[in-house]
Amino acid sequence: MTLSVIMPVHNREHYVVSALRSLLRQRGDADLDIIVIDDGSTDGTNDAVRALARETSCIRLFQQANQGVAKARNAGLEQLLPGTQYVSFLDSDDISPAGRFKADLPCFADDPALELTYSLMSEVDAIDDDALEPAANCRSVTTRGVYLGAGIFSRRLVDRTGGFDDALIQAEDIDYLLRVFESGPRFALPDTIAIYYRHHSGNMTKQGDVKRREYLRAIQKSMRRRKADPSLRSVEGVFEMRSPADWRVA
Repeated sequence: MTLSVIMPVHNREHYVVSALRSLLRQRGDADLDIIVIDDGSTDGTNDAVRALARETSCIRLFQQANQGVAKARNAGLEQLLPGTQYVSFLDSDDISPAGRFKADLPCFADDPALELTYSLMSEVDAIDDDALEPAANCRSVTTRGVYLGAGIFSRRLVDRTGGFDDALIQAEDIDYLLRVFESGPRFALPDTIAIYYRHHSGNMTKQGDVKRREYLRAIQKSMRRRKADPSLRSVEGVFEMRSPADWRVA
């Protein structure tokens, strides 16, 4: 079963190799197709990705002028292979834990009607980039948060959902997930840790005012959709939110 993983990247030369390595170590668990969309990087990101791509044919790199993360994600969707059966996402500064795909992909074989697995994420404040694991004594919290990489989506669900809203500067991922769950897919909530989300000073979500504004826009869009179409499902009970007080030393 071919699993395409879409990775948008912009000026992440210090992180993108670790993110890609975390996927490559799982090649034995899935027929991986890694789609990297470089959104106008001006640092050494392209050289770093190309060096890895020369070693394996499962990394495909595409470049575009800087247009923002939503358009980069949409560019990734446009590059899906005809034979792609499942789609997931990984941001270029995060880590896919070993065994993540081995744990969740069999859910689709067990239930042919399944369209989505949506697993857990661990937010961490330090990553060991050699081990590709949370660093010793890092602070972390594990939750079923709002993160695209927590999901493995069937191709039919992706095709039905459509693209990302490129009018959103951030929260395009929240908007996408809300649209997915509103559509009423058949889904499972495994307890697999699907993502190590790396907190660092360069996170896009550190832009507090922009983050809050775009988050509210995504929520308002959901409210308007459900008001206009009462058949859409509520998303209550899927996502969990944690505060910094919940973080613990590993």
